[in-house]
Amino acid sequence: MTEQEEILKLRSLLAEKERIIEKQTIELDKKDQLIEKQRIQIDNMIQALLHAKKKIFGASSEKAQIDGQLSLFDSVQELAQELFKEQKKITVKSYEKTPRKSGIREEMLSGLPKEIEEYIINPEDTCPKCGSQLKVIGKQLIRTEVEFVPAKLKVKQIVRQVAKCESCGTRDSANQSPVFVKAAIPVPVLPHSISTPSIVAQVMYLKFVMGLPFNRQEKEWFRMGLVLTRADMAYWIIRCSEEWLSPIYHKIHEQLMTCELLHMDETRIQCNKEENRKASSNSYMWVMRSAASEPVQAAYFHYSTSRSTEVARSLLGDYRGYLITDAYSGYNKAGDYTRCLCWAHCRRYYIESIPLDNNGKEIQGSKGAEGREYINLLFKVEKEIENLSFEEKKQKRQEASQPILDAFWSWVEKTSAMHTTNEKLTEALVYSSNQKKYLETFLENGRIPISNNLCEANIKPFATARRAWLFADTPKGAHANAVLYTIVETARANELDVYEYLKYLLEEMPNNDYLQHPEVLDKYLPWSAELPDQCRLKTKHTQHLLYRKG
Repeated sequence: MTEQEEILKLRSLLAEKERIIEKQTIELDKKDQLIEKQRIQIDNMIQALLHAKKKIFGASSEKAQIDGQLSLFDSVQELAQELFKEQKKITVKSYEKTPRKSGIREEMLSGLPKEIEEYIINPEDTCPKCGSQLKVIGKQLIRTEVEFVPAKLKVKQIVRQVAKCESCGTRDSANQSPVFVKAAIPVPVLPHSISTPSIVAQVMYLKFVMGLPFNRQEKEWFRMGLVLTRADMAYWIIRCSEEWLSPIYHKIHEQLMTCELLHMDETRIQCNKEENRKASSNSYMWVMRSAASEPVQAAYFHYSTSRSTEVARSLLGDYRGYLITDAYSGYNKAGDYTRCLCWAHCRRYYIESIPLDNNGKEIQGSKGAEGREYINLLFKVEKEIENLSFEEKKQKRQEASQPILDAFWSWVEKTSAMHTTNEKLTEALVYSSNQKKYLETFLENGRIPISNNLCEANIKPFATARRAWLFADTPKGAHANAVLYTIVETARANELDVYEYLKYLLEEMPNNDYLQHPEVLDKYLPWSAELPDQCRLKTKHTQHLLYRKG
């Protein structure tokens, strides 16, 4: 081989090596890109896991958890100081127990029956010093206690008198047939059953207020001496909801349709025996709630197999007011109303984008925390103006909330232009930008709340109890759930004693003529002034303790 051929061969080998190196470099670059992509995915998955863990085991507050300042970020803090110049900087102090206000215990116990247990001095006792006779000079209150009296069952037999006319049916009477007159008796809540309004109301109360499913109730009733199966309890509730509570249920919906402002939301429910559907399929409980500014406070639950726009349209009909919801698209074309979005829901997107360390603590300086701070300022404005008139609220929102919104939208636009590997932050920014129109609707009217929290507070008892009873077995049972939660949550919203109210309805509804005179239903509605005193909670303090509205 000549020298020239040797050179050509070496050049060919070198070119081949360069092609191999170039190919390997490209492959390495692709692998590096894949590794980086997977690293980002892993980081996002770890953050999702940390947030899920914090949601289950950590504090539930959506407010900032940073000590010492209203805001971590200069731009937000400057805006806050400008808007609230008259207010001192907010500081987080060490925990101090709030002293109990005097008279609260007395108010709380004032509605309970009282019994005095008095200990007397033996008449034969004498003075321990000199042995002289003792004379009672007064009494001393040592302490006040609350005694628990366990519930008990009793058998009640309904007996009525039967009278016979002494004249009719005799040989000399014009009426040869005997005449019998029977004493009037109330119509039972369920014919041919051992059930009474009190026991059915208790079954309802235990499930729909206390969240106690039928299988656990079964054991408690057995302990008290009554064999009451879960099938019996389910039957009672379905029958009573269909026959006696449904008229009240539909009246509540009618009243809600007259409101200027409504909240709506929906949550899942599993129904095992829906026709042509798997037992594991999701159905939905739709919830409608009057706003806090409405004269009537009511909540309405509706069961449906679907979460479609058609369901929302059927519930809202020709409603023309303001509707406060989350961003679910099913509400977009469900009616000719004005849509308002929930800022608390928007804030959750930013909270979920805040990176956490391995201990679940927020990593300071994140864009997600900065977005949350802007929204917290909106809620701070609402707190400051909550006692103003609606017109004053509208004006103050223009003066205080509008500048916050202007700064927030500018920040969203600027942050969206930055490159980020935080998928949740991208999701939050896209959500905010897409929903800007509906998020700003609250500026139009001082009555519009900036969150859907009131509706979510009514859903929470349902969602909590669902963890215990898991599913509805039949569509009738699911509909009965909707009826009962409507009655219960509306009763709570009107500060009623839920058990007494249910018992009252089950006593009265079988014995009135509402079918011929539907107007009589008005006096049985939860906000009616004609309800008897036993249906009302005894004190507002008791309302605060037992029926918090979230």
